[in-house]
Amino acid sequence: MSAFSDLQLLIEPSDLASRLSAPELILVDLSSASRYAAGHIPGARFVDPKRTQLGQPPAPGLLPAWGELEALFGELGHNPDAVYVLYDDEGGPWAGRFGWLLDLIGHRTWHHLDGGLHSWLAEGRELSTEVPAPVGGPLALERHNEVLASREYLLAHLNDDNLTIWDARSPAEFRGEKVLAARGGHIPGAVNLEWTDCQDRARALRLREDLPQLLAAHGITPEREIVTHCQTHRRSGFTYMAMRALGYPNLKAYAGSWSEWGNHPDTPVER
Repeated sequence: MSAFSDLQLLIEPSDLASRLSAPELILVDLSSASRYAAGHIPGARFVDPKRTQLGQPPAPGLLPAWGELEALFGELGHNPDAVYVLYDDEGGPWAGRFGWLLDLIGHRTWHHLDGGLHSWLAEGRELSTEVPAPVGGPLALERHNEVLASREYLLAHLNDDNLTIWDARSPAEFRGEKVLAARGGHIPGAVNLEWTDCQDRARALRLREDLPQLLAAHGITPEREIVTHCQTHRRSGFTYMAMRALGYPNLKAYAGSWSEWGNHPDTPVER
C-alpha cells in the first residue's frame, strides 16, 4: 500500500515531512530557481515553471512541444506508480498548472502541499540545498484531452447552459480596464473570482476553509462543467487545483487563456 493512500489531494507539511522517504514519492518544486537554490524541501526536484508552457507570443501559456514534456517527465523519473507532491512559493499557481499537466498525461496520483513553501516555512521545517540528479531520458506519454479546453472548444460551447467559465484574473483585467492583450475584457458569460481571493493569508496561503461557499456564491458549482483560465494559465493553475481539491468532477483549463483569446481578431469579447 502506498504511503499516501490515506490522503486527499491537499497535504499538510506535517504529513509530507513524515512521508519524505516514501519510495514512490516524486516531490516537485516549482518556485523560482533562486528560491530553490537558497533552500528547498529535502528531496525536491526543481522544475523551472517556464518548462510547463510554450512561452512564445501571442499565447505563451499554450502547451510546450510534447517532446519537451516527455523529456521533463523522464528527468523526474515518472512512472505509473509515482505519487507526486507539488509546491511553489506562491501558494499554488505553478504547482496547480503542473498538476493539470499530470492530469493531461493521465496520471491522477498527485497532491498539493497546502500553502506551498509558505506553510512549510511557517512551521519552521528544514530545508536542503542538495540537488537530486536527473533520473532518465524521455518517456512516451499519452494525451488525455478531457482536461484541456481550446479556443475552438470554447467558441463551440459558449452558449451551453451547463458550462461555467471561471476567469481567475483581477477585476480590472476582467472589466477591460487593465489591458494585457490586443483587446481587453472577458470571454462572454465568464464569471470573475480572482485566484488570490481563494487563499487564506492568515494560514500561510492555504485554501480558504469556506472556499465551497465562496465558489457557490459565484455560480462555480460541482455539478457544472468548469473551464478556468487567466492570462497564461498560471493563476488558473491554482483555481484548477482548488477545484480538484474540492472534488469537482468535470474540469478543464484553457491553456491559451486571455493571451490567446484577447489577441485573436475574431473571438467575441465582453467588457
